[in-house]
Amino acid sequence: MHYLSIFTLFIATTFSTLSYAGLPFAVDGQPLPSLAPMLDNATPAVVNISTIGPTKRSYTLELDPFFRQFLRPERKQKRQSKNLGSGVIIDASKGYIVTNYHVIKDARIINITLSNGERHQAVVIGHDSATDIALIQIKTTQPLSALSLADSDQHRVGDFVVAIGNPFGLGQTVTSGIISALGRTNLGIEGYEDFIQTDASINPGNSGGALVNLRGQLVGVNTAILAPNGGNVGIGFAIPSNMVKTIVVQLARHGEIRRGKLGVQLQDLTPELAKAFNIKYSVGALISHVIDNSPAEKSGLKAGDLVVQVNKKIIKNANDLHNAIGLLTVDEKIQLTLVRKGRRKVVQTHVTAAETLSVEGDHIHPFLEGALLSSISETYGAKAAHGVMITRIEKNSAVSQTGLKKGDIIVSANRQQIISISDLSSAIKQLRILRLHIQRGKSSFILLIR
Repeated sequence: MHYLSIFTLFIATTFSTLSYAGLPFAVDGQPLPSLAPMLDNATPAVVNISTIGPTKRSYTLELDPFFRQFLRPERKQKRQSKNLGSGVIIDASKGYIVTNYHVIKDARIINITLSNGERHQAVVIGHDSATDIALIQIKTTQPLSALSLADSDQHRVGDFVVAIGNPFGLGQTVTSGIISALGRTNLGIEGYEDFIQTDASINPGNSGGALVNLRGQLVGVNTAILAPNGGNVGIGFAIPSNMVKTIVVQLARHGEIRRGKLGVQLQDLTPELAKAFNIKYSVGALISHVIDNSPAEKSGLKAGDLVVQVNKKIIKNANDLHNAIGLLTVDEKIQLTLVRKGRRKVVQTHVTAAETLSVEGDHIHPFLEGALLSSISETYGAKAAHGVMITRIEKNSAVSQTGLKKGDIIVSANRQQIISISDLSSAIKQLRILRLHIQRGKSSFILLIR
């Protein structure tokens, strides 16, 4: 589970009972509006997902004296786990279902139950942990129903939406509400965040389910809720359909996301930076560093440039540009509109293949399960410090018991200097004792894990 302020951020896994809260009332004696006709078409496209797979082992960790205050988990044997979630059929002819990656992560068996009770086993076509999207497939001779994808960029705060899913394993459930906010970021859930916030009730079991508009089109894939003490307070988050569409196209084609690299470091535009660079704009992404020999450098981009549009889409802050670049494919051409010394300028450039920027810790070593590791030199530029940064730690995971924290940088492992993720992998792969040199802010220390 993740924490945001004093709230617990619960990863959701399918949806809740029909509610008319917030819907318009009858006017001038006209009958009350009903969602039933729309739901008759939409609900058959939402499925229940249950998975079976081995749970992760936890390990006894011997820590340096500085960290002996932390609890030491006991070694446990592998057991079978069962997860409940939701999914949305987006291509009836191919049997494609989109869901959250965390719903099917590490699953050995993925069971799909259709709204009519029919059951199938699904196979994974591809997944992307950075956006928490997975594409799975079922094969059946019976006709399926699919949801069409809405243009999520056209939706506004206040638009009515309906959540469909399988909360608490109760079975298909529907709740209604509105779009409460758009473009929510910095929640620490995913690598690329541009969430739709809604007050339609979303509960554990709703993850991977559908957020639809009143036309029955998919607006977003429900992912998480913000809740005090586990209760629902009407703050849920969904991945926008436009992001889902971009990811799914690549997953169907390659089974993975082949992200490109522009080669810039970014900052939000603050009043202080605007004054320092004599910029009269209040929004945009400020380029603070351009990486040597990158597409950005070759296209003439410079530190101090303010990017205000990508392919004519307005860029409000650094996260907007981060998302826009992260959803581009290798060698894709882009048009940047930027402001330099008070004048607008259009630059044509492209993104190139990048080395592995981030990887889940358990792909490198079981002791690092629950951590997201990012290569500093590739992510932040050649002139940044070297090493591998821990950019996310999941609560109650193996790595959370070691004393490592988000933002820690691994600068050496078992006395080998670490510059990239591949360096870390080769230094610790298959070892039973890890000796990590950690840099935390201005201090450093040695951490033993075994």
